Amino acid sequence: MRVLFISDVYFPRVNGVSTSIRTFREDLARRGVETLLIAPEYEGQRQPVEEGLIRVPAGRVPKDPEDRRLRWGALNRALEALRSQEFDLIHIQTPFLAHYAGRRFAQRWRIPCAETYHTFFEEYVHHYVPALPRIVGRALARSITRSQCHDVQALIAPSEPLRQSLLGYGVTTPVHVVPTGLPADRFNPGDGRRFREYARLPADRPLVTYIGRVAHEKNIDFLVRMFVTVRETVPNAMLVIAGEGPARESLRRLVAGLGLESHVHFAGYLDRDTMLLDCYAAASVFVFASRTETQGLVLLEAMAQGAPIVSTAELGTRSILLPGCGALVVEERTAPFAAAVVRVLTEPDLAGALSQQGRPYARAWSSAAMAGRLADLYRAITEPANTVARCAQRM
Repeated sequence: MRVLFISDVYFPRVNGVSTSIRTFREDLARRGVETLLIAPEYEGQRQPVEEGLIRVPAGRVPKDPEDRRLRWGALNRALEALRSQEFDLIHIQTPFLAHYAGRRFAQRWRIPCAETYHTFFEEYVHHYVPALPRIVGRALARSITRSQCHDVQALIAPSEPLRQSLLGYGVTTPVHVVPTGLPADRFNPGDGRRFREYARLPADRPLVTYIGRVAHEKNIDFLVRMFVTVRETVPNAMLVIAGEGPARESLRRLVAGLGLESHVHFAGYLDRDTMLLDCYAAASVFVFASRTETQGLVLLEAMAQGAPIVSTAELGTRSILLPGCGALVVEERTAPFAAAVVRVLTEPDLAGALSQQGRPYARAWSSAAMAGRLADLYRAITEPANTVARCAQRM
């Protein structure tokens, strides 16, 4: 089977979509599913060289140093150059130009088309278009989502709560839940001491750690304010914020305004295969409060490294944060959240129990198993008779 992936984002842009694409491609290849990926070119940045990856020229997005906008003409020329190749399925990964070009290509050559709905956009609009009233932004996001979802033959949601959200929009296209799994290398043990040495953090300070995209919708400002309350009981605690994103400078200003400069460390981007694992391993407690996660893969990565977790359970993270997963699940209120963090920092038996629960729980989310589910879905969507008909159409 041969599948064409099309995405408006990929590495070196680090986020959940990039991680999901790479993880699935690697595991699908082991199951005999060949994938070709079309993704933006990130001019001026070091880009990974991968087999089966076509880079398309892309322009910068105003006020966004990380993302790129695929050039419509270049994208369609790249697709046109593939017209003589046979694909059993088009798998769209993002709802921007990749969606419209992918749908157009699929319709023209009569190829079945699926799309993964990675992002809960109605909660993003307010952060990136603040002039737009929240109720208008949500309605617009739902309308566009509904329209796009009806363009394809099958939808993939990374969690059941997101599937329910799409059904609530009135989407009638079949929605299948296939989470992104955790690759085996995420269980390679990190070295917490090495991270502390790298970041020049004292060995005796407990670390309250957030890892992920440093964006407004991740609700990191809540974690910063909550940390003030934590320090009332554990004054030597330090908050670590690892990652890059558009909210970094506003968070720095918030930290300065709260007088926390010497108690908050911005770690920036960490190499995924080395120092990132060390950062997880160094965490005395991993904290998370995003309202917009469609899955929350970062929580599984923290569990795999034995980090005890304190988190809210919103949208997709509800599918992960189940009893016995190695986390204390609390509501988004400063006092109870801070109290849970303090418990983990001051009760070694509790911290140890959560750590011991997390590792085996994370192993149940194997990326190989999830790729098997996706491959089965591909085969259910496609039919051999359709493949023959498409070949005849192109000749």
